[in-house]
Amino acid sequence: MIESKGAEIGSSHPEGKSAESKYDVVLKKVSHYFGSLQVLKDVSLAIIRGEFFGILGPSGSGKTTVLRIIGGFTIPSSGQVYLQNELMGQRPPYRRNVTTVFQNLALFPHMTVYGNLAYGLTRHKFSKNVIQEKVFQALDMVRLKGLGNRYPKKLSGGQQQRVALARALILEPAVVLFDEPLGALDLKLRREMQIELKQIQRRLGITFIYVTHDQQESLNMCDRIAVMNDRVIEQIGTTVQIYEQPGSRFVADFIGDTNFLEGRVLNSTPPRATVDCNGVTCVVEAGADLQPGEMVALSIRPERILIAPGKKAGPNVYKARVADNIYAGASRRCILELPGNIRIKADVDARMASSLTVDRRVTVGWSPGDAYIITR
Repeated sequence: MIESKGAEIGSSHPEGKSAESKYDVVLKKVSHYFGSLQVLKDVSLAIIRGEFFGILGPSGSGKTTVLRIIGGFTIPSSGQVYLQNELMGQRPPYRRNVTTVFQNLALFPHMTVYGNLAYGLTRHKFSKNVIQEKVFQALDMVRLKGLGNRYPKKLSGGQQQRVALARALILEPAVVLFDEPLGALDLKLRREMQIELKQIQRRLGITFIYVTHDQQESLNMCDRIAVMNDRVIEQIGTTVQIYEQPGSRFVADFIGDTNFLEGRVLNSTPPRATVDCNGVTCVVEAGADLQPGEMVALSIRPERILIAPGKKAGPNVYKARVADNIYAGASRRCILELPGNIRIKADVDARMASSLTVDRRVTVGWSPGDAYIITR
């Protein structure tokens, strides 16, 4: 039904028409107002053909408005939207080679699965034989073969989700937009559908743009992510870049969990710098020059904190007290108290955690590369 496409992966913005040819979606300085309320401010991004692109942010950050602007449901107050190198302007949704999967799925309850899938093909005046062939191919693609005669209410939540996906793909769009489509599913089913969506996207090579407020969902599924906050894009990068090299304090705090240590730069000789955090001296890797006296924050992920009962030497090794040990199933969250009344979170496996009783004295540390400097 749909031929696979290759995906060229990169993160630069297009420069001119020849560069834009590898992008399915380009937004240039898009802003939007609802009355006097500005909901987007100078949003620019370039989504590469064939990638799984996530738009992530808290409620009210503007992520759904971006999706609606790409789909043509909302015309921006200013800025340009290009789909496959064509300027969209005022073009409505039905004249854009884009389909959308919403959280409520919007399946027709009075139609069978077959009827739901055939609806768009019928409107586009495909022949009966072609419609049948495409519907059967779509059902097979989403593992619903033999369920064409069922009505949506007779399907499980996961099966309904697959019908909505098949309906979005059956007209062979260039881009599929997803507006938090898994939000209504329970956790186990949501995880299963995440894997399934990613596998289908990789197999077909179609550009998926996925809006969510779920950080782990975006990390599990997306090739690149745009993190939004307060109407603007804070950072665009691969999942590894977003998690390991957050561009702002907001991104570091919003994506996963982290420890923040506030400090003052003592000295900096790239690739390392020394930071004083309330009497605790930390050595960190620093790619840019930092000025002595400059105030910064260090982001250290809980899983990067190492705990040992004995004494060790080296940078970023400190004595600490176990302040709490919190049960979390397969892992434990330990709260550790360092000198200077600094408290940090550390994630350890259950076997190690059993010996980390409250008030036990331990040695903790992290490598210089695991403390990322946040300057804004």
